Amino acid sequence: MRYSPIIQKTIEYIENSLQDELSLENIARFAGFSKFHYHRIFQKEVGVTVSEYIRYRRIANAANILLYTDEKIIDIALYYRFETQESFTRSFKKYYDLPPGQYRKLVSKLTLQREEMTMKNEQLLKGWNLSGSHPFNYQMGIDRETFHKGQASGFLKSVTAESKEEFATMMQQFKAENYLGKRMKLSGFLKSKGVDGFCGLWMRVDNALQDVLQFDNMVDRPIVNDTEWNHYYIILDVPENSAIISFGVLLSGRGQVWIDELEFEEVSIDTPTTNIDYGCDLLDGPANLSFEE
Repeated sequence: MRYSPIIQKTIEYIENSLQDELSLENIARFAGFSKFHYHRIFQKEVGVTVSEYIRYRRIANAANILLYTDEKIIDIALYYRFETQESFTRSFKKYYDLPPGQYRKLVSKLTLQREEMTMKNEQLLKGWNLSGSHPFNYQMGIDRETFHKGQASGFLKSVTAESKEEFATMMQQFKAENYLGKRMKLSGFLKSKGVDGFCGLWMRVDNALQDVLQFDNMVDRPIVNDTEWNHYYIILDVPENSAIISFGVLLSGRGQVWIDELEFEEVSIDTPTTNIDYGCDLLDGPANLSFEE
């Protein structure tokens, strides 16, 4: 059974309820599972426990409010269901190594300096390339105001794109030699806004002649319109004759997509792949040569 649609449904529920009371029992009931089974499959799919996910998402949202508003720390703490400012401070320091007050003072200045430097120098995003059919109609970069965890996310957005036939991708490529014969999983969190085509993760495995051996671009499970942060993945085999692995996030048409917390890891051979098979079954011989059928 594929659990990803169920996990995505409940992550959406969590994201829309971070300021409310959230218990494992209630979330598991929403998903239609026992709390023990749901706890197990959530941790397997997402990589953290349900409670840890809720905690760091509340802290990430709190960090954003600290930087971009003048809300009191105690009000932020209570809004995100922390019983006291002290318990909020302890949790905040676990993720950001600073108490909330110092974080607000120090990081807000650094963020402003980074934004000014980026505007002046038009810095490229380290490690990433912009490609696609119409890359000049799109922009990629770092967003320090919208993120899933930590202090920033990557984004890809349309600037002058006019149709759904245009697309761009924020991508990387690397040698496949360290992954030959393995089944690899690319996963991460994506958020979208105003996407009138579609967006999603993609991954491709090529041989030395640049023939495509494995490929998935989530075309059969596209992300469209406005969506909150959610977890997505691609699983592909890396055959022994592989030479290059490419991956990234793509956006067709207008809109914007954010990407954060990417992971690339080996999974069990028992884990189903998401490879899109464009092949077809061959007939035993020619058919309908007279066009009468």
